[in-house]
Amino acid sequence: MSKKFDLVVIGSGPGGYVAAIKMAQAGKKVAIIENKHLGGICLNWGCIPTKALIKSAEVLTDINHAEDYGLTVTGVKTDYAKVIARSRSVADTNSKGVKFLMKKNKIEVIMGSGRIVASGIVEVENAEGSKEIINAGAIVIATGARAREIPTFPIDGENFITYRKALELEDLPKKLLVVGSGAIGSEFSYVFNAMGVEVHMVEMMDQILPVEDKEQAAMVESSFKKQGINVYTRTTVESATLKKKGQIEAVIKDAKGVETTLKVNRVLVAIGMIANTEDLGLDKAGVKLNERGMIKVNNMMQTSVKGIYAIGDVTGKQMLAHKASFEGETAVAHILGQNPHSVDYSKVPGCTYCQPQIASVGISEAKAKEQGMEVQIGRFPFAASGKARAIGHTEGQVKLIFDKKYGELVGAHIVGYEATELLAELGLAMKLESTWEEIAHTIHAHPTLSESVMEAALDSQGISPHL
Repeated sequence: MSKKFDLVVIGSGPGGYVAAIKMAQAGKKVAIIENKHLGGICLNWGCIPTKALIKSAEVLTDINHAEDYGLTVTGVKTDYAKVIARSRSVADTNSKGVKFLMKKNKIEVIMGSGRIVASGIVEVENAEGSKEIINAGAIVIATGARAREIPTFPIDGENFITYRKALELEDLPKKLLVVGSGAIGSEFSYVFNAMGVEVHMVEMMDQILPVEDKEQAAMVESSFKKQGINVYTRTTVESATLKKKGQIEAVIKDAKGVETTLKVNRVLVAIGMIANTEDLGLDKAGVKLNERGMIKVNNMMQTSVKGIYAIGDVTGKQMLAHKASFEGETAVAHILGQNPHSVDYSKVPGCTYCQPQIASVGISEAKAKEQGMEVQIGRFPFAASGKARAIGHTEGQVKLIFDKKYGELVGAHIVGYEATELLAELGLAMKLESTWEEIAHTIHAHPTLSESVMEAALDSQGISPHL
């Protein structure tokens, strides 16, 4: 007899395991299928280990600037193998945490590769090749995505690498070419530069961090250049030739057609992600993909087949862990007949954890103007913040965008130290349709970095007392 579950989840990342837990909390019988490590890419090879690496880079940077704080530190050296070992340890601990949550919620974990045979039927093949059939009242596909590869950069795990390999390198290249300046490219550029690597970051768009507000991205770019990162925008990599192991000759071309040859030891390719939809039985089950190869879903995360849902990176849109978790909750609520609100993708926060950090929610200034919106913009630079000066981190600013007609917050953009932690207040404000006045008249503690949010709201009306 095959096993029967109310829900079977394929993939155990932040979308999958949250969906499984939510269903189990409703008293339902749940199984989750995972072919590698519980926690998916985010916990094992993405969000968590990269933040551990970034913390090591931040500590090293602070030590190197100890004299700014009246301190003298000598004998500092980098043991990058230990830096990586700490990062892996943090990731392993988080993965074990998911295992605990599965046990706590009585969710059956089935290790292997899941394949949909038909609506309500999943075949699982384990590492030894054994197969079993599972019956499911509903199925949630949460298989995530992987780094995109193109022929220009033949990924070999040694000379040409993606973020996955970068997270387990124990040796530092002297010179590194980073292709792409999104969150992955920018974070690794920051880390490797802080560790003493000569970094060249190439972006084909006219700004780094292309999804961010142009003004804010320019601040990060300026800071990167001051830190010693070589940044090339409106530039393409025409070729990357491996001369011999550890020696790559790359030709880049700028917007004017000028070519430059870079000699580097490694190339980190960070040019986007593609969905993991292969070998899931989607064609046989009738699950449709969109033109980008992502699984098509409606606003309740339903696929084209009744009883089959998809969430997270495999569906596209913003490829963010917290978005995947929220989609998982939406899908499960719909399965349970709770008629949930759909995911509002305009209010999904985005964060990049390089230093200075950049964080945003809502629309950019350019997007607001494209929509014909009359806006009022408030800015408050951290250089004017007493707390920022006290802690020695005065880069960046808070930038708030308000719809002039009603005064409602429609976009929030922060560059600076702990920008990602400051964003939550503005996400809540946007969810509650708050106005500049409500933010400005919320008393913020002093001295804090968060005061800058209040000051930016006041500045949108030209009445900040500290500018």
